[in-house]
Amino acid sequence: MGRDFRISVSHQSAPSSPRTPNSHRSSTPTTHDLSSPFSGIEGLERDELREAAYEVFFTACRSSPGFGGRNALSYYNASIDTADPYGACPDSPGKHNGVGTAVTSRVKRALGLKMLKRSPASRRTNSCGAVPMPTSPGSSTPDPSSPRFGFSVPLVSRTRRPRTSAEIMRQQMKVSEQSDNRLRKTLMRTLVGQMGRRAETIILPLELLRHLKPSEFSDTDEYHTWQRRQLKILEAGLVLHPSIPLDKMDAFAIKFKEILDSSDQKAIDTGKNSITMRALCNCVVSLAWRSPNGGSTDVCHWADGYPLNVHIYTSLLASIFDSKEETMVLDEVDELIELIKKTWSTLGINRCFHNLCFTWVLFEQFVATGQVEPDLLAASYTMLTEVASDAKKSDRDPYYLTMLAQALSSMNKWMEARLLNYHENFNKETIGLMENMLPLLFSLNKILEEDVPAYVVSSQDNADEFTGNKVDYYIRSSLKNAFDKMVENEDATDLMRNGEAGEASELLMKLAGKIEELAMKEKDTFSPLLKRWHPIAAGVAAVTLHTCYGGLLKQYLAGRSPLLNETLMVLQRAGKLEKNLVQLVVEDSVECDDGGRAIVREMVLYEVDTITYKQMKQWIQDRLSKGKENVLAAKQTETWNPKSKHEPHAYSAVEVVSFTKEALENFFDISITITEASFHFLIDALQTVLREYIAFVASCGTKQGCMPTLPPLTRCSRDSKFAKLWKRAACSVGVEDLNQILSGGDRSHHRPTTSRGTQRLYIRLNTLHYLVSQLQSLDKSVSMSPKVHRSSNRKPSSTSSSYFEPSLSMLRIACHHVSEVAAYRLIFIDSNSVLHSSLYVGGVGNMRINSALRVLKQNLTLLCAIVSERAQPMALKEVMRACFELFMRVLLAGGNNRMFCQLDHPAIEEDFDLLKSLFSTFLSADEVVEREAEVVQGVLALMGQSTEQLIEDFNSVATEPCGEDRKIPIPPTTANWSRSDANTILRVLCARKDRSANHFLKKTFHMAKRGTGVRAV
Repeated sequence: MGRDFRISVSHQSAPSSPRTPNSHRSSTPTTHDLSSPFSGIEGLERDELREAAYEVFFTACRSSPGFGGRNALSYYNASIDTADPYGACPDSPGKHNGVGTAVTSRVKRALGLKMLKRSPASRRTNSCGAVPMPTSPGSSTPDPSSPRFGFSVPLVSRTRRPRTSAEIMRQQMKVSEQSDNRLRKTLMRTLVGQMGRRAETIILPLELLRHLKPSEFSDTDEYHTWQRRQLKILEAGLVLHPSIPLDKMDAFAIKFKEILDSSDQKAIDTGKNSITMRALCNCVVSLAWRSPNGGSTDVCHWADGYPLNVHIYTSLLASIFDSKEETMVLDEVDELIELIKKTWSTLGINRCFHNLCFTWVLFEQFVATGQVEPDLLAASYTMLTEVASDAKKSDRDPYYLTMLAQALSSMNKWMEARLLNYHENFNKETIGLMENMLPLLFSLNKILEEDVPAYVVSSQDNADEFTGNKVDYYIRSSLKNAFDKMVENEDATDLMRNGEAGEASELLMKLAGKIEELAMKEKDTFSPLLKRWHPIAAGVAAVTLHTCYGGLLKQYLAGRSPLLNETLMVLQRAGKLEKNLVQLVVEDSVECDDGGRAIVREMVLYEVDTITYKQMKQWIQDRLSKGKENVLAAKQTETWNPKSKHEPHAYSAVEVVSFTKEALENFFDISITITEASFHFLIDALQTVLREYIAFVASCGTKQGCMPTLPPLTRCSRDSKFAKLWKRAACSVGVEDLNQILSGGDRSHHRPTTSRGTQRLYIRLNTLHYLVSQLQSLDKSVSMSPKVHRSSNRKPSSTSSSYFEPSLSMLRIACHHVSEVAAYRLIFIDSNSVLHSSLYVGGVGNMRINSALRVLKQNLTLLCAIVSERAQPMALKEVMRACFELFMRVLLAGGNNRMFCQLDHPAIEEDFDLLKSLFSTFLSADEVVEREAEVVQGVLALMGQSTEQLIEDFNSVATEPCGEDRKIPIPPTTANWSRSDANTILRVLCARKDRSANHFLKKTFHMAKRGTGVRAV
């Protein structure tokens, strides 16, 4: 390169990565998303600017070898010699009369660019693969003596010669030979006699309009289009974007605009005698030869206004890229740039503009070619060091500052867009591009912040903090974008809002796995690079992912009431994800000054255990509410009819048991470890439902409600009205007829007297025993379940043997209670006509127990047919107790209709033995019957004693509490009959048909005779 182009790379060189395979793209980078920093030129397309740039370039280089003269001269860079450290290598062919034969390029070596490494024959041929065409369509061999010959491209001979710089530029800028010939012809005509005229004094579009006629174009449309382009170039340089400010009301500008508008429909006449042409020349010359102070000037200004000059210049710089391999720079770049710099005076370009434009062109080519060549990015970084030096100068042009801010801002915007989503734009193979991009981005941001007054950025304490904060921002943004893309790909937003709970749960677990993969990709691929600028790059990434997933998890938990199993599986998976991300943060922050405490504090933990417990608790509360609803429904609808013949229990019990089983099964189906607290909370909730149902089943009254009220204590005398009436009835009717009347009539057919209400009590009893068996089975299943946490296998208390012990204990009490009520109802209410209302009425000999036993046997048989086998022993035992209680009440509190004497004892004892025998038959357990009969036999023993002995025993027992000297009160009735109970003995005396007993009761207690209504105590 020429002596004016200096690049220093000794202290700052951009890192590079291995070059990736080239993807051929169009040389017109209009499809990429890198926005141009320079304002557009109204009415001019990129191709039109490129053609104008070639015309300016050719005019500026017309005196250089290969651009003019009578012979087509070859060119080589005189600066490349053996003394130049950037010159040719010793093994190179040396200096030839051609271009591009040097083995190395000073510019490419300084920028770190590779040589094309194509064969010399390949480089010498037309880069487009075409043989140069003749000078004009009409002639194949031009006359050497013709003036045109000096501006022509010679024919290719069999021995191909090196291409000239003019040929390279024409082909690189895609200019046809016809356009090139017209340009050469115009310059030849313009410079006749003025070969020393400077290029910046030539208004090239005007000269082209003057010298080229429509006949030199293929048709009028082509000429019209060409003419419009030249006029548009003049408009852009003289009116729209002049280097010297122009008054909007300038007469020449207004006239030029009128001429331009008139050329819209057809081409204007450019002949020598054309008034329009003379007016156009007058306007253009007047506008171009203006000076800032209104004085005279020796330089015309028609293409040096911003941004026209920059568009033209960048079009020239873009020609250094090989047309076949667009990511590569031509090996002839040194000579081409030296020639391009000849346009500086025409375009108003200086070194600062050149360095900035060259930086932009390298970067734009990197983007336009698909970002596959990291060397172009590294070259942009190298050139940026020159731009940084230029930006520090004090004599900076205002237009340069504008251009600097626009170019660097555009580069910054493009690179930040990639880095803010680097997971989408980079991978393991292209991480080298990211490695080159980061220092470039930080450098240009530094220039913008320090050297561009109009550029505003957030204030930072120092460069290191600025860089670190930027990288932090890139990490968080890229991870957020990557997460959002995952959510979008899975259509998670709509699924979380409107999808089924199961689908949402599956999605969250799937996303957790993908986030772990993303975190590992970040750690292995990007964090080692980003750690150069951020000490805990991987930690920041982990925190970002943790926050993103946490937001989705919160939405999932709050949006609906999902199924417990799916929810807990999601929470368990979230807990595992959180553990892995926290571990990543801890590992990445080991070397931090604060040990990573600051970044860890950013993590709002999911609190999986707490949420899990709350979810479990809420689920159990829901089950509890549902169970209570079932119990309430049972209370309203249960009729206590058996479910079936083989299932003699209430249907509501089946529903309650099914509910309990289902709750336990669903609980154990949860795919997580069940904690002790959750397990016992569920058991307690289920027992609440069970106890409420058990209480409902057992709510059937009490045995006291079935027994008649005890009659008052009275003394019995031989002359009582009852005795007289009894004798009178016996004489007139006869004993057998009286027995039949008192027993209810016909005694030949004995049917069970069990009422429908008592049978419903039997169903209640069956229901309770059904619950007992089912709970015992459930308890066994729960104890053997592997899903219960080991510490949960302990029993609720040290003395219990079942998880459902409170319910089982309540069931045992309820079974006894219902059995007792059913038995007393059967004996005291249903069998009242044959037992309590008739037994021993009118005397023991008149109404024995035989008839009652036959009815009782039928009732017991019906009981065994209805009550389940498991419940029968208790039910029969309670019936036996009720019978024994009734038997004692007949003897001790039989009322005015019953009187006994000592001689009745054998008959009564015989009846009781028959009663015991009946129950021994049904219970098949004599020892049980004998144990329950002990109290009755004690009372019977009192019935066999003499009156004197009874009085003596009573006095002995009754005087102990109050002393011998005090008056004996009537002992209170406790209904706990026994041989040693004073009240029991007193009642035997009250029922005794004996003068001694009558005298004792009258004297001691002033007790009234039967029928006078003394209240019992």
